[in-house]
Amino acid sequence: MSSGYLNVKGNEIVDQDSNVVVLRGTSLGGWLNFGINSIRLPFSYKHFEDDMNPRQLKEEGFKHLDRVIDLCSLHGIYTILDMHTVPGCQNQDWHSDNHTSYAAFWDFKDHQDRTTRVAEFYGRLEKAIRAIDPNHILFLDGNTYAMEWKGFKEILPNSIYSVHDYSMMGFPSGPRYKGTPEQKAKLKQQFSRKIEFHRSHNVPIWNGEFGAVYETEGPEMNEKNEERYQLLGEQLRVYKEARISWAIWTYKGAGIMDMIYISPDSPWGKLTKSFMERKKHLQVDSMTGFPSEEVDSLVDPLVAWIDKVSPSATKTYPSNWNTRAHVIRNILHTFLASSLCEEFAELFRGKSEQELEDLAQSFSFKSCVHREGLSKVLSSWVV
Repeated sequence: MSSGYLNVKGNEIVDQDSNVVVLRGTSLGGWLNFGINSIRLPFSYKHFEDDMNPRQLKEEGFKHLDRVIDLCSLHGIYTILDMHTVPGCQNQDWHSDNHTSYAAFWDFKDHQDRTTRVAEFYGRLEKAIRAIDPNHILFLDGNTYAMEWKGFKEILPNSIYSVHDYSMMGFPSGPRYKGTPEQKAKLKQQFSRKIEFHRSHNVPIWNGEFGAVYETEGPEMNEKNEERYQLLGEQLRVYKEARISWAIWTYKGAGIMDMIYISPDSPWGKLTKSFMERKKHLQVDSMTGFPSEEVDSLVDPLVAWIDKVSPSATKTYPSNWNTRAHVIRNILHTFLASSLCEEFAELFRGKSEQELEDLAQSFSFKSCVHREGLSKVLSSWVV
């Protein structure tokens, strides 16, 4: 059971009795039945203030946050608070609630002040938090989607530096995982590169995100999903060997990367099915970029032309994006995706209060489907 504050001691996390604690979790039950002892709780700044009324805190946001923390504590689960969206958006991608490809947070001090370049900001943030809370561990993400720590020289006390460790072999657009020695070596090499900073500074390692996208249709659906379970199993083997803490993405969702997901036969599943399939094949969601000959035939010539007239374009930050990634983000994931919002909203026009309640209940635990293959893999590596 969780009791008291956790602390950083060298390259380990320890409890108040100096026992080493390895955090194993998900991004938001049944956690403890297979060894999960922590939850990474993502939330947006919009839970606590409005852009049109900045710096006026909303008490109801704290009420819901406290409720979840208290519930987890009651059941012996540590909670890691994850500010997943900050004012102005901290990166170019959708998960920071960014409808453009511009991460304005880093260019406007006003945005930064409302949340209290990365290393400097963390220094300010640490001072602000420590003025009122000297006890809790701070979890800090790195640059380039938490994949590297360039520019960081000072180690903040009682802080953990988080990495994200996704593999392209877990995504529909990537190569399929077959468990070859070469693929296993690549997984280990990629992870080792991301934790060079941690090893050189002797600080704890926490992998705050990893996971795979699961197929929902097609003749090879089960085979591909099993390959992705095996991929995660190999990643977990690497993590256990390195004795690191981790949190998989995610616990509950719409059937993309989740342990618990909305049933296709639920009111929500039935209402949104055709729209969600259309989104998937249009590649407007970055996590579900399923292969599409139509999209490729339109995007590939544009990418080739940009690379020809501006060879340096492919080096535009973030460094893990090539020209294609920038084109997809700036056209499909922003302009095209935003243009579909009204169409999605129209699905709910004219619904009665009871129908809307039934749609909301589609997200309840009792109505969701359990991804047993994923839970089996996780439970086999947390003991």
